[in-house]
Amino acid sequence: MKGVPTETDFVVIGAGVAGLRAAIELADAGQVVVLAKREVEDSATHLAQGGIAAALSDEDEISLHLQDTLNAGDGLCNLEAAKVLVEEGPERIEELIQWGTEFDRQGTKLVFAREGAHSRNRILHAHGDSTGREILRALYAKAKTLKNISVREFEFSTDLDVEGGRVCGVHLLSDKATPEHVAASAALLATGGLGQLYRNTTNPGVATGDGVAMAFRAGADISDMEFVQFHPTALYLKKAPRFLLSEALRGEGAYLRNLELHRFMPKYHPMGELAPRDVVARAIVHELEVSRAKEPMVYLDLTHLDAEHVKARFPRIYSTCLQYNIDITTELIPIRPAAHYAMGGVHTDLHGRATLAGLYAAGEAAATGVHGANRLASNSLLEGLVFGARAGKAMREELRNTARNGKGPRAALSNGPVDAGAEQVIGEIQDLMWQRVGIVRDGAGLKHAIQHLEIVGSRVEHPQTRRACEAQNILAASLLVARCALAREESRGAHYRTDFPAHNDARFLKHSVVEGDSIRFV
Repeated sequence: MKGVPTETDFVVIGAGVAGLRAAIELADAGQVVVLAKREVEDSATHLAQGGIAAALSDEDEISLHLQDTLNAGDGLCNLEAAKVLVEEGPERIEELIQWGTEFDRQGTKLVFAREGAHSRNRILHAHGDSTGREILRALYAKAKTLKNISVREFEFSTDLDVEGGRVCGVHLLSDKATPEHVAASAALLATGGLGQLYRNTTNPGVATGDGVAMAFRAGADISDMEFVQFHPTALYLKKAPRFLLSEALRGEGAYLRNLELHRFMPKYHPMGELAPRDVVARAIVHELEVSRAKEPMVYLDLTHLDAEHVKARFPRIYSTCLQYNIDITTELIPIRPAAHYAMGGVHTDLHGRATLAGLYAAGEAAATGVHGANRLASNSLLEGLVFGARAGKAMREELRNTARNGKGPRAALSNGPVDAGAEQVIGEIQDLMWQRVGIVRDGAGLKHAIQHLEIVGSRVEHPQTRRACEAQNILAASLLVARCALAREESRGAHYRTDFPAHNDARFLKHSVVEGDSIRFV
């Protein structure tokens, strides 16, 4: 494959749901280069099992979807962003269907399921538990029909190019360790999340916080980084990846049991297993602390459900667990929480505009405030669609009177087979973040984490390989999370501090915004 072009109208960094949807929107306005760090399929979108939420059924209303989103956000949702999400969501999904997305149906009617903290059955799935994979397939197929879109895989974006206070391109490193540069009128960060900051995560290996780190280095504002959602139910086996066990399992009636095999969620929340994710994750942590067991896990129990229905409804989960000798229809599944989703990211308006001219962000890399302090289940794919499309529309304006005069390629970096130093740094950071900046936090632990991260920083100042660049990004994103978590002296949504266990609306019913070395609440 040829290298990336040196100049284009628009550059989109990330080829998940937000990036591809934006690219499709941009295709009739100019040339679009979409950069994927690895293969297109290597993304959180591809892994998304749970589904996509929208008020499309006869029993549902947009106002109800809005209220559920606000409730999950624990007082911190940007109301206008949430309205945009739920009001434009149905149209975006109808669009997906027109482009060939095959959502599950009974006969000709769409099937709507329910997940945690939703008041109605409004979750669409595809092929049972492969919703993200099917949406990505349809978007990629649509993108390939548009001649102005060029998708380039294995192109690692290292930094944004900024001239005169405006983003005018991106520096990158090909899979052959060749430094490259793309000049553009505008750049969109659709790089996904930052789960790789943590030892236990459901995120793919590419989720190293690249977009947030690049934007921060370039001088853009970053917001709400303290809010990291931990999915309560990830497969916990020593020799297995932390495979996500969809919230839809509990939506279908699965129970959570502790090591004594007692159901425990009803004593923590009236919705039991369908409580918001942060409540469930903290409940599991508490059960683990009480049990003091050698193996830090609880169980997910589907054995009381109809086996054939479970196999048909969750074919991917069933087959994956079977690979590790667990038949989920007859055996309890060992689970524990894992880092799953970042509510914070690059601070943007409702059109994806960052505070740095020429820079946009959409999807998990962005912070519109749409999720508040805690994302409602199955709103993430919807966010990527809605705000990806919005960012694409807004980026068209960037073609007017913008010069593409980037600095050109930088000195070559080494791709290298393995960077042992970078791997060691990443491992240290992941352990530190899990222990000190995880599901339950306190001031002393956060201060310790920040001090240690700052010391580690000297070891990744001058990255010479792709992996070292990822280490630098993981470090930058980790410091942002830890600093924001220390500044927010309260507990809200996914952010819980034992030294400040209550809400403090007087001081903190606001969003954190990082501007360089300072953090303010607005």
